Amino acid sequence: MALMQFLNHTRTIPISNPYGFSRFFSKSSPFIVKVGIPEFLNGVGHGVETHVAKLEFEIGDFQKLLVTRTLKLKKIGIPCKHRKLILKYAHKYRLGLWRPRAEPVKV
Repeated sequence: MALMQFLNHTRTIPISNPYGFSRFFSKSSPFIVKVGIPEFLNGVGHGVETHVAKLEFEIGDFQKLLVTRTLKLKKIGIPCKHRKLILKYAHKYRLGLWRPRAEPVKV
């Protein structure tokens, strides 16, 4: 009985963030609003951006690149390491876990 009264009378703490945890950084990272094949490959980095011309000619559309399989990339002539990076980041992009930054990362 006392427990029920305690639970009913306790005040809840308002949570401004719908996920229930605070952000650990003060600024949000700048994202590109429109993402195309060149912006995507520049965001991936690691030398993948050298294949922009091939992918734009063969695939043409960014949405098609997101669903492209490894065999198609192999037929275009993209090396294994770059194929793996493109497919890894395309999967992350589809899930909403990664987006290319608006500014290139300074090394």
